Amino acid sequence: MEASAALNCRGIPVLKQPYSSGNRVLNANSRALLIQSMATKKSKSSTTKTINSRKAETVFPLGEPGPRPGTTSSKPPVKLLTRVEQLRLLTKAEKAGLLSAAEKAGLSLATIEQLGLLSKAEEFGLLSAATNPSTPSTLSTLSLTLLLLGPAFVFLVPEDYPWEAALQVLVSLVCVVGGSAAFAASNLVSDLQKAK
Repeated sequence: MEASAALNCRGIPVLKQPYSSGNRVLNANSRALLIQSMATKKSKSSTTKTINSRKAETVFPLGEPGPRPGTTSSKPPVKLLTRVEQLRLLTKAEKAGLLSAAEKAGLSLATIEQLGLLSKAEEFGLLSAATNPSTPSTLSTLSLTLLLLGPAFVFLVPEDYPWEAALQVLVSLVCVVGGSAAFAASNLVSDLQKAK
């Protein structure tokens, strides 16, 4: 038996009663619009088939984020200290005189330990960012933005007063230094993440 519905001339549904010769509207005084149902019955076998064909799902505990970055990729994890050793970065820093310059400035390993700089860097995610695959592209985007922001600021800010000219110099200097540092950091992190 097919399901059907009827609407009277005012759009109000009226009951239908099935007969062998067809459907007859109980309310005979009103004109009815006959609407055939388009729903079809599904067999039980298709329902069973759908349930059985479900893929395995990964369930995460409540409050935990979904898949973590790095766990879904097929690349092996970045071994930061191994890459530092392979690239001989500490030897290059020593030959460039960076370690002695840092020590003269008062930044020694004992000072780093006393200030807790490594634990603070880990709290802010700086050390784990070195192993994140999206860090080099983020740093490149930041460097490009800063290097474009400096000249744009000089062009857009007027030079009517001396403080505006000083502001232009300050902002452009910060943008150039920051953009250059972000570009260098992007290249360094990219080199650290390359598998050898």
